[in-house]
Parts: sequence; C-alpha cells; structure tokens
Amino acid sequence: MIRHIVMWKLKEQAAGATLKKNAEKLKLILEGLRVNIDEIKDVEVGIQISKDGGEESCDVVLICDFLTELDFQMYTRNPHHKKAIDFIETVAEKRYFVDYKVDL
Repeated sequence: MIRHIVMWKLKEQAAGATLKKNAEKLKLILEGLRVNIDEIKDVEVGIQISKDGGEESCDVVLICDFLTELDFQMYTRNPHHKKAIDFIETVAEKRYFVDYKVDL
C-alpha cells in the first residue's frame, strides 16, 4: 500500500477569503476526491486546531492510501486532482509531503 501525506501552510488571505475559510473549503475539496477518484482507498483531512504552532505548524493535512503505486500515479493524473491543485496553488504558501510504502 502507498500512503501519501501532504501538509500545507496557507496564506492569511487568498482567493477573497480568510485562512480559516480556505482551510474549510480545501478540506471539502480534498474529501470530495474520494468520491471522484476510485484509486483512493482511504482519505483523511485535518485542519490545525492548535493556536501555538507558529511558523513551524501547517494548517491542513491530507492522508491518502492507495493499494498500488499505479493507483497513486493514476490519482496524480486525474482531472479532479488537478482541479484541487489549482485551488491549492492560490491559497497555499508552503507545501510539504511524503509518499511511502506501508507494509500490511
């Protein structure tokens, strides 16, 4: 299984909305990917609740699981994924990610 984890630091204001509103919208967009992309086996999206993180914290995290590397590649090429990236690029300041194999 492949696990894909991405974390974003969002801009305070972007796309005509606050960080909080953009985090909520991003969460809905990312959770919706599961409905539209069959290769995603599991998805979890979280919004930062700690107020003490400062520069070292991120605002939104995505955790997705895929059965195979091919499934993961199909996900990255899916038009719904690309549409999500278009929104992310307007609201995110920084992006961190890791993709790794999970032994079952």
